[in-house]
Amino acid sequence: MRIGLLTEGGYPYARGEGAAWCDRLVRGLAHHDFDVYALSRSQRTESAGQVATPPQVRSVRFERLWGEPAPHPRPGPGSRSAFKAHRAAFRVGFRDLATALAGAAGMSAAERADRFATGLYALADLAAESAALPALLRGDDALAELEAACRAPGVRPVLGDIVVTELLTAADLLERQLRPLSAPWYGPDELGAADVCHAVSGGPAALAGLLGKRFCGTPLIVTEYTVRAREALLAHRAAGLPPAVRALLGDHFRLVAGESYRQAALVTPGSAHVRRWQERCGAPKERIRTIHPGIDAGRFARAGAAAEAAAQADAQAAHADPTVAWVGRADPAKDLIALLHAFHAIRREEPQARLRIFHLPAADARAAGYLEHCRTLAAQLFPDEAADAHAVGENPVSFEEIGSPGAPEPADAYAAGDVVVLSSSAEGFPLSLVEAMFCGRPTVSTDVGAVREVIGGTGLVVPPRNPKALAEATLDLLRGPERAARLGAAARERALALFTVTTCVDAFRDSYLDVVAHHPVRRLPLLDAQGAPRPFTTPAESLSPTRLAPTPPHPAWTPVPATRP
Repeated sequence: MRIGLLTEGGYPYARGEGAAWCDRLVRGLAHHDFDVYALSRSQRTESAGQVATPPQVRSVRFERLWGEPAPHPRPGPGSRSAFKAHRAAFRVGFRDLATALAGAAGMSAAERADRFATGLYALADLAAESAALPALLRGDDALAELEAACRAPGVRPVLGDIVVTELLTAADLLERQLRPLSAPWYGPDELGAADVCHAVSGGPAALAGLLGKRFCGTPLIVTEYTVRAREALLAHRAAGLPPAVRALLGDHFRLVAGESYRQAALVTPGSAHVRRWQERCGAPKERIRTIHPGIDAGRFARAGAAAEAAAQADAQAAHADPTVAWVGRADPAKDLIALLHAFHAIRREEPQARLRIFHLPAADARAAGYLEHCRTLAAQLFPDEAADAHAVGENPVSFEEIGSPGAPEPADAYAAGDVVVLSSSAEGFPLSLVEAMFCGRPTVSTDVGAVREVIGGTGLVVPPRNPKALAEATLDLLRGPERAARLGAAARERALALFTVTTCVDAFRDSYLDVVAHHPVRRLPLLDAQGAPRPFTTPAESLSPTRLAPTPPHPAWTPVPATRP
């Protein structure tokens, strides 16, 4: 089978968990062929270079969602009259899209979705005929149509008061999000040659999958492990975009999500938390299948086996210096502030307790600033103890980068804690929680995102932004080592049953086969004698390492006359 893998800001350029998940999926399906279509979000992502891809990745093509749009020549006349026709078609299509984004008075949700789809596909048809779409999206016509939609009677006040600078920002960002419309990916030798388009995130990647279905008839699978529209809203807020711009872009992401769910042959959320959001956005329940992300359990096998042995040996033993561990990327959504206040309460009850914060390297200045703010707060909460030195063992709170001598690997960070805490105020799929479970650690988590679904009954869950509840639950496990050991062992068994790479890869293997069986691509060379479509672009026999010699014809059979005794 041939898969068109659509990614955004990840595989094969990024090295985060999202890219690692794609790599594990591709390597686990070695008998399939993959063509990767990557959308790059930033120059920093590209500068890191590509990761090594396995042989089943036949090709990698990419488009940029940043900088100037790449030129893609299109066939067609270049006369002045042709350009006028393209410009007129653009204004009609973009007017529909802008009206849907602004949400005119009296327009129902269904009418808004239909209007958005009409405008979106009109722009896609224009891009297939002409190379003028990127310039038109950055031109005065787009700005005029967007302003007219925002000034229409009955729109939200935040849009009615939009100013020119905000219109310019919104038009520029919309042009970037619509760049997949102009990508040269929708020909018979590109996504038209795939059996399945698999968008591994929503947003622009799913938009490319929609066009693969529209122009080539290739069935679409949409996978989301976090809510892409929610991620975009948080990113826009963190970037300081004005409310009117955030409103327009937020509605764009929601409308793209709704259209992709309606058109997809299968939607595969990574958790019930994401599934509920998708259903609210119009995803049909009968076309949804929850598939948890596969995590490499081998990286944590040593820590998990050690935790199991320790639990059997001294589950009743009390530790002289009970340690609370936190592992992850420092970010305001992780709410380390609440964790530090909770540990301040823990310290009053357990004076020997320690908190070790294991963080990944800061990705940007914002993350570095938040980490420094947390260090300052720790020094204020523990002034007498933190004034002397910052070495581990002399400070009740330590900040250690993963890869340092104290935690050369993430498994070492989890193993360093008697209890692992997840203190987030917002979370999608809590990967750090699953990793702690693989290590056999008892956990205390805030009730956000897919935490309850992941942890089941194998850990303690408390309300978010509640340092008192976080402290009390953590103290219960620190003071009850036998209970903590039981929870840690149960958590490890649950993780091994639900969240391994094998489980994830097998689920996607079945999903690919099911989609292709129900949505075969119609191509003239691959029709049977009755004209019905065959399900695969490449027959399985073509993958045989050697050619088999033709079987010689059987000699004529001569009957032997029967003889009587």
